[in-house]
Amino acid sequence: MGLDSIWHWAILLVIILLVFGTGKLTRVGSDLGNAVRGFKKAMQGDEDEEKRKAQEKLQADPAPGAGNTASQQQRDSSESK
Repeated sequence: MGLDSIWHWAILLVIILLVFGTGKLTRVGSDLGNAVRGFKKAMQGDEDEEKRKAQEKLQADPAPGAGNTASQQQRDSSESK
């Protein structure tokens, strides 16, 4: 006589509905859904922030020789004048 019978679950559901009411149960479901969405958004936000920091680091530390080409072109143009 465990909780594996469908009648036990049906009686338990009726008792829960009587105690809490349908309004509270729908709010609990909605709140739970919002909490899960918020958690997923926060996890995605952490990944986005890590990507943003990596891009900022790449922009702050340009590849070797990347800045030298512009200065080399300026020197060449000034020498030819």
